[in-house]
Amino acid sequence: MELPLHERIAAELRRRITSGELGVDEPVPSEAQLCAQWNASRGPVRQALAALRAEGMIGGGRGKPPVVRRQALSQPFETFLSFSRWVENLGRTPGQRTQEIALRPAAADVADALDLEEGTPVVQLVRLRLIDGSPTMLERTTFVERAGRLLFDFDCDSGSLYAHLAGQGVDMSLARHLIDAVAADATDSRLLDVPEGFPLLRESRIARGADGRPVEYSDDRYRPDRVGFTIENSQQAQPALLRSWQAS
Repeated sequence: MELPLHERIAAELRRRITSGELGVDEPVPSEAQLCAQWNASRGPVRQALAALRAEGMIGGGRGKPPVVRRQALSQPFETFLSFSRWVENLGRTPGQRTQEIALRPAAADVADALDLEEGTPVVQLVRLRLIDGSPTMLERTTFVERAGRLLFDFDCDSGSLYAHLAGQGVDMSLARHLIDAVAADATDSRLLDVPEGFPLLRESRIARGADGRPVEYSDDRYRPDRVGFTIENSQQAQPALLRSWQAS
C-alpha cells in the first residue's frame, strides 16, 4: 500500500538530508518548490516539513525559510521497535551478518539479568548489524532457552529476530534499557571497523513478556559516528529515549 503523500515527501527530504545532498545549514526547498515538485497542495507539504521539524532535522519557520539542522534520524524507544523495523522506517536498508549462535551455560551476569540460576542453558547470538551496508552495531544477545531454541531453524541473516519470535508466540512487549559507553574490544574492533579502545555507545537491554518474566538480555554496541541517543521529556510526560542515525 502506497504511503500518504506527506509521508512520501518527508521520506524523500530525509533521504536528501542523510545522504548529504542537503547539508547542515543549507536551505530546504520552499513550500512552493515542493508543491510544484510533487504536484501537491500546501497541506501535505506543510505536514512533511512539520514532521522533520519535530524530529529536529530542520529549523526555521515563523517567516524564516527552513534549513537543515542535523543529519540524524530518531526513533522513540518507548515503541520498542526492532533494529530492522527502525531502520526500515527511516527508509534505509537494514542488514545483518550472524557471527555465532550457540547453546551454552549462563554466566553469572547473564543469569542475574535473566533471573536464572547460573549455568542454566541459554541461547547466545552475536550479529553485526548494518545500515545501507555499513557496520553500525554489534549485538550480543542472550535468550532464555525456550525462546532461543526457536532460532536454530531460522536464518538469522534473513531479517528481524523479534518478528520471527513474535510469530512463534514469544512475548517481548516490555523492555528496560541502560545506555553507557564502553571501549571497543578486539571483536568490536574487527567487526565494526574501529580501533581497539575506540569509544562505543552501549545499550544494555532486558526484554520481558507481559507476565514480567525476562526473555532476552542484550549488549548492543553502536558506532557513535552513526548512531546517537537523546532524551526528550517534559514536565507533563514521561521521558522518551530516542535513537538517532548519524549520516557519515
